[in-house]
Amino acid sequence: MVLKKDSNSFNSEQEKSQNEDPSPLELKNLENKKEIESQPLEVSEGNYNENGFIDFGFNQSILSSLRNKGYKNPTPIQKAAIPELMLGRDLLGQAQTGTGKTAAFALPLIEKLADNKELNAKVLVMTPTRELATQVAESFKSYSSESSNFKTVAIYGGTDYRNQISALKRKVDVVVGTPGRIMDHIRQGTFKIKDINCLVLDEADEMLNMGFLEDIEWIIDQLPENKQMVLFSATMPTEIRNIAKKYLNDPAEILIKSVKKETQLISQKFLYVQRHHKLDALKRILELNNEGVIIFVRTKLLTTSIAEALENSGHTVAVLNGDIPQNQRENTVDRLKKGFIDILVATDVAARGLDVERIKLVVNYDFPFDKETYTHRIGRTGRAGRSGEAILFVNQREKHFLRNLENSTRTTIEEINIPSNKIINEKRMEKLLENVNDSSLAKDENEENKALIIDVLDNLKEKYSMDDTNIAMAAINLVIGNKSFFVNEDDSWIHKQNNTDRNRLNRNSNNRMRNSNRRNNYQNDSFETYKFNFGKYDGVRVANIISSICNSTNINGRSIGKIQIFNDYSLVDLPRDLHRETKNKLKKIKVRN
Repeated sequence: MVLKKDSNSFNSEQEKSQNEDPSPLELKNLENKKEIESQPLEVSEGNYNENGFIDFGFNQSILSSLRNKGYKNPTPIQKAAIPELMLGRDLLGQAQTGTGKTAAFALPLIEKLADNKELNAKVLVMTPTRELATQVAESFKSYSSESSNFKTVAIYGGTDYRNQISALKRKVDVVVGTPGRIMDHIRQGTFKIKDINCLVLDEADEMLNMGFLEDIEWIIDQLPENKQMVLFSATMPTEIRNIAKKYLNDPAEILIKSVKKETQLISQKFLYVQRHHKLDALKRILELNNEGVIIFVRTKLLTTSIAEALENSGHTVAVLNGDIPQNQRENTVDRLKKGFIDILVATDVAARGLDVERIKLVVNYDFPFDKETYTHRIGRTGRAGRSGEAILFVNQREKHFLRNLENSTRTTIEEINIPSNKIINEKRMEKLLENVNDSSLAKDENEENKALIIDVLDNLKEKYSMDDTNIAMAAINLVIGNKSFFVNEDDSWIHKQNNTDRNRLNRNSNNRMRNSNRRNNYQNDSFETYKFNFGKYDGVRVANIISSICNSTNINGRSIGKIQIFNDYSLVDLPRDLHRETKNKLKKIKVRN
């Protein structure tokens, strides 16, 4: 069992892989290895400039599709990747979502399949989630919309096998799917893979985090040996590099430095809030911004309870979690895009690959488990050059995670306060004035409505002797309704909490109260954090870790500090001054065999 010391308990391995100098991906242009800066996809409603894409040699049907979508110029990832893929080279790319990478691999593959007459699929794209599979399949369909007889099929869990089998029996060019369902179809013989000549692994690190590594390797081994491979990943952990080294043949390597530039478009903020006040704080945040919001929570149960509470407050809300049927999930996302839903309460897995333009605010109701989760969450806003806002809820026990998060993302997250009654009431008044002003400036083209309004005003003046002021007041009163317009709830807890948290934050760590309870031992300077390569995916629990350490070493269970179990690794606080013999024993411990 591999063991690492970890002085930073927030995803230090990922941070190390990103900070290595020089990076294996930062290579010379003459060797087809490029380091470029990411820029948002340029979308224009004006004249289409074909020169941006025509130089790639695309056929007219692809250029026509791009023109209809309003694509004007290729993004850096597209400029770097498309020529390599057109030549048939394998490619290893490090790029975040929102950089245009789907088009980077979809367009050249569509071009190469233009004259495909085979019934069996030629291209297989693997994605970590159903949502991303649907999104990638729709991209292929839109880019090939002007191409005749080009077929794309999406296969993933949660939907009827029979429809997928029927689609796979017909002529198909591209299959996009999740590893589990792809394996099922291959084993059952319903997915003919003998003609696959290109495999794309999209968001490979996410598939790794979700435990699909063995599935990926199994699928690769089933495919024809002579094939082009494309691997995209936001980060490059050791396991992903090993896959690339094992399966890719002399790949073109591309690094897209996108995180810093993309997050500059996102205003990142946090607020301190005690657990029992989180829902109240959320409602107050939504008073200031409630159109196009995603709220991230950890559990399915919490998505439902929060959604119900917000609905009772008058918001249009929907839930997205693993228990929602696929057709309902797709309908929910479509309604969110069209504006029928303003707020989405979601779990991390359910929201993977979600790309909705109108998302303006992301609320991290529950603190993310790691840096990648946080980056993915806030990446649901600020897409394709648009600005966005992300707010992180932090309680007293999570403040050290906040500092680690800022260090690992190299970002300063600004502190804000929970909106008070005064701020909310000012916002309500501002919005009312804007609505009234907009209504007065609106040009109603319906002459019948104009005549009706004039007739109502004349009758009010003549029949009820109302002047303009009284009429205006009555109209505004109808808009406001019977309930109180201003918030008058007790908000003293907000001021008290802000002052208390600041005082706690500013205390010197050496003067903090020490607690013998294991959950708080990590704050003691006599402890050091160790990282073990087993976690939730291995079925590991706290009791298993304590038992294994105590049975393998002379460490007493009472002297073990804080234990944190993540998906594929665990962090354990142990006494700082361990003997070398004890450390060697720790390297060999096994948990649940």
